[in-house]
Amino acid sequence: MSEPAAPAVLEGFPAAEGIAKGTVRRIVWSIPEVAHTVVRARSVDRELERFRAALNDARRQLETLKSETEARLGLVEARIFDPQILMLDDPDVVEGTEGYIAENHLAAARAFDWRMLELKERWSRTSHPMVLDRLNDLADLKLRVLSRLLALPEPWELGPASGVVAVARDLTPSFVATLDTDRVVALATDEGTRTSHWAILARSLQIPAVAGLNGVSSRAKDGQVMVVDGRSGRVVIDPDAREAERFELRRSAILGWSREIAAIAREDAVTLDRTRVVLRANLDLPGEAARALEHGADGVGLFRTEFLVVGRNRAPEEEEQYRAYRSVAETFADHPVLIRTFDLGGDKFPVFLRAPAEENPLLGRRGVRVFPDETALFLTQLRAILRASAHGDVRIMVPLVNTAEEIVSVRRLLRTARDQLRREGVPFSEQVELGAMIETPAAALQARQLAEQADFLSIGTNDLVQYTLAVDRTSTRLAHLFDELHPAVLRQIAMVADAGRRSGVEVSACGEMAARPLGALLLLGLGVEGLSVAWPSLLEIKRLIRRCRMSAVRAAASAALSAPAGCNVRQGLRESLGDLTSPP
Repeated sequence: MSEPAAPAVLEGFPAAEGIAKGTVRRIVWSIPEVAHTVVRARSVDRELERFRAALNDARRQLETLKSETEARLGLVEARIFDPQILMLDDPDVVEGTEGYIAENHLAAARAFDWRMLELKERWSRTSHPMVLDRLNDLADLKLRVLSRLLALPEPWELGPASGVVAVARDLTPSFVATLDTDRVVALATDEGTRTSHWAILARSLQIPAVAGLNGVSSRAKDGQVMVVDGRSGRVVIDPDAREAERFELRRSAILGWSREIAAIAREDAVTLDRTRVVLRANLDLPGEAARALEHGADGVGLFRTEFLVVGRNRAPEEEEQYRAYRSVAETFADHPVLIRTFDLGGDKFPVFLRAPAEENPLLGRRGVRVFPDETALFLTQLRAILRASAHGDVRIMVPLVNTAEEIVSVRRLLRTARDQLRREGVPFSEQVELGAMIETPAAALQARQLAEQADFLSIGTNDLVQYTLAVDRTSTRLAHLFDELHPAVLRQIAMVADAGRRSGVEVSACGEMAARPLGALLLLGLGVEGLSVAWPSLLEIKRLIRRCRMSAVRAAASAALSAPAGCNVRQGLRESLGDLTSPP
């Protein structure tokens, strides 16, 4: 009798938190091939009418989908469909297609297909995820219009089954927005990132999702059992008894926490030896603030503002920003809200800004380096943040700071925003703090100088690990080298914590490392005062803090600093801290 096949374990990128087990349903979709069809001159007007009718149908469908999404999830999520709606009026799309019909006598489907291929080629010259989102929107719209022109059936049929894990090469926002969460328990894709529009919708729907799995759509077969862990970015195909037990323990723990949300939320994040830890939430969207508060967050340690620029054809206006920031400030009226200025450049350049031609975008114009070239954009954002400060303890956090002069430069722009608001008689707080994110080895080495200019420091562990180890954190091939417990990373964290302590400024951490038990314990042991994690991780990390002794954690972290490699760090922590390092 043959042994059962070992489970296949794939590592990707966390896209939406949560864990689920279900039955694989592969979603195989592609843009239909369109035959090269030429029509007679007398049929040109008819093809133009068919094309315009298809655009009108697409517009009605998208407007309906947007309205339904707003009612179901909120205005921010609904605006994800704006780029597709705008494309329906884009001269590049409409006039380009009509030109091929009128001048080349192409059938409407072929003319539209040809024009969209040209736009895809133009936009594909960069690998920025925000541009990849635009390509995903383009594919979604193209499929919608061609299906109308070619009278094709809906490609997204999931069938009547429940407990489904939808597996695909990639997904579209249109598909995810209409999912029945009683039937679809998780998502797993070859492509995509946490910032993909469909991933944003998955988080809002609280459907666990993992992206960037590099081949899951070809390896997984319909009917197989799959476990999807949206916190770790791990999926298991056909889990064996050990993996099944691991899943059940994890799910039981999460269910237990969810039943005790109110009780855990009221508890303080205090260790057994009475050390108080500041535990805040990371937010991707304003609507997550209420959930974070419900889960007992001590405020917001990282409010990402890129949702205001993702997929937009133009910069967000001050009033829209102010409303978004104000809503979070009012939700956490008694706690700090750290708002990160637009983290643009590198892998996140919005469509309305011209991305510079750079061979190494992640080493180029990004973070605070974008400020001098886009002063109007950031001045508007600073004004909106200052206005929101009238409604709570709002603080400003600047990404990718390397030098004290960069903080001084932002302070000058902040002073300009204050002066303008005073002259206009607009209320705001005069006590808004300005902090620096520590995301590079240069910033860690300069931490003492930065602490002299900044009101607080926040360690962005994702980028700090990436830049320290020279490993692209989005590369599945290099995932084994991306080690947040590498001693070189730990020594820099200890250096930053020491600089903050000596200067009397708060040092917190807001990267993914803070949401993992080993990482959270190490950060605290190295002297970091506060942790900021995605709201679904708040209960677990709070329970972890309440189960540990800071004296033991500090001793373990001290030993980790002299370890030769990350594997030795892990082994040492498990030996010294025992059950704390083995989360369910």
